[in-house]
Amino acid sequence: MSEDQILLAFGGIGAAALGCQWLAWRLKLPAILFLLLSGILAGPVLGLLDPQALFGPLLMPLVSLSVALVLFEGSLTLHLSEWRDVGTVVRRLVTIGALATWAVITLATHWLLGFDWMLALLFGTLTLVTGPTVIVPMLRVVRPKATIASILRWEGIVIDPIGALLAVVVYSFIIASATGEGLSHSLLVFAGVILCGSLFGAVGGWVLGQIIRRQWLPEYLHNLATLATVLGIFIGANKVMHESGLLAVTIMGMGLANMNGVDVRQILHFKENLSVLLISGLFILLAARLDLQAMLGLGPAVLALLLVIQLIARPLNVAICTAGSNLGWRERALLAWIAPRGIVAAAVSAIFAIRLHETGHAGALLLVPLTFAVIIGTVVLQSATARPLARLLKVAEPAPSGFLIVGANPPARALGKALQQLGSRVLLTDSSWENIRAARMEELPTYFGNPASQHADAHLDLVGLGHLLGLSPAGELNTLASMRFRHDFGHQRQFALASGLESSRTDKHRASGEHRGHFLGSQPLTYSQLANLLNQGAELYSTHLTDGFGWNDYQALHGDRATLLFARDNQGWVHVFTPDTALTPGPGWTLVSLIEQDAPA
Repeated sequence: MSEDQILLAFGGIGAAALGCQWLAWRLKLPAILFLLLSGILAGPVLGLLDPQALFGPLLMPLVSLSVALVLFEGSLTLHLSEWRDVGTVVRRLVTIGALATWAVITLATHWLLGFDWMLALLFGTLTLVTGPTVIVPMLRVVRPKATIASILRWEGIVIDPIGALLAVVVYSFIIASATGEGLSHSLLVFAGVILCGSLFGAVGGWVLGQIIRRQWLPEYLHNLATLATVLGIFIGANKVMHESGLLAVTIMGMGLANMNGVDVRQILHFKENLSVLLISGLFILLAARLDLQAMLGLGPAVLALLLVIQLIARPLNVAICTAGSNLGWRERALLAWIAPRGIVAAAVSAIFAIRLHETGHAGALLLVPLTFAVIIGTVVLQSATARPLARLLKVAEPAPSGFLIVGANPPARALGKALQQLGSRVLLTDSSWENIRAARMEELPTYFGNPASQHADAHLDLVGLGHLLGLSPAGELNTLASMRFRHDFGHQRQFALASGLESSRTDKHRASGEHRGHFLGSQPLTYSQLANLLNQGAELYSTHLTDGFGWNDYQALHGDRATLLFARDNQGWVHVFTPDTALTPGPGWTLVSLIEQDAPA
């Protein structure tokens, strides 16, 4: 390929990845679906993208390194405190349940598609995994109860290296069986992979944790050091014992996430952004290598296999693993439905299919189209049905439209009650026990403590919350909370009272709008102005607009005497007014505004 063609291919992959991620965000579906479709369209359908010609011998190493980074990022979210809550179910899902799923898929693949037992066993290991790349986006859309979400997330992350490990063992057995050393060789490989992966992962996590905790590197180099260490551990483990790198980076991430005194949030945010980039590019490249004729040639037996995986293998797995647990039948039903396949299945199948084909194993290349058919089938079916099913079973959390309010002082309590009357969930936080006690007397949900504290990281319940209101008289606390929750809520959903000192400060002493959030109110209010107006008799009024009394009538009646704060539209969404808000409320909207005493209410 020429230099211009290579640059055009990279630019096209980037544009397609961005478009797929945006479309997934707009339609509330996992991005993997659109990434796979765009890769198939660009590769086998239109012939615009040839990954092998683009990367040559670098393609498979690039895939392996990318999968390692994705697994490491996922394992950084595994905290032992959660493991104690759902550990029994998760341990069963990734051990007994995985074996049950493996057995069912193996039998179905052999009987329905005519695969020999060796390839059927290998395919069973490839498709028993779920994976964080599809589970996490699906959970964001489905929003099941916290226990279900935690179980699915843990299972998806832990089962990835286990599935890859089993695939390595079966692959080694297939290769070694030709020499008559199948069983003994496979057992040696199994022990070697576990020992080597565990050792490298534990040592790598401890060393990196010491570097971060003891500040041996400046903070701006932590992400680079983490990236270099992950790649080094993965490559080193694979050099000592082939295919042990995935297990090593998973153990390394788990160790780092649970090490005392090590803050991995900045690393996690960086890895999340990197994972989005890698996953997007990987799925497009792997889908572009797909042989559509081979997939279509598999025939209707593929649909039968999908039904077996969805309706027999997964429910059997969950039934065995949740027996005797405190999960109700509704939670078990949703767990039995959600198990989409992801990046590890696609990447590992591509790697092993090529190696087995090169050794002369007949039918090995069919592993890739069959694996992609399972990925597409499970993702499409479960993406379309999981959210309605969760609602039907009444195990879905509410939409994240509520408000986390920094401060439980009198103005914060007044605004909290106004938002409650609009139907929004609120949670008030404060370090003053007097304020918290007063809020609880007014039946307002509270958290006693600093929302940016380490305790809040572990105990603050953000379920159903999607906005931040900084209503503390301490402007620095509002700014700190805005910075802390920027990743959770996004900059566009963070609001705070203006500071009376802002206008008199120069730029180098004034908090930036990016960190502070948007000013609350159609006319910016400081805490002292808001508190004084309420003390002098100003009230928060809720006005319902109708065909007879619309937006223009409201403006004509109140003019500049009313400071607009919130508005609930016809769909029940609550909007927050800022000085830059350009809303035109219509009939059916409800407005909440602060109106002074001598103004008509």
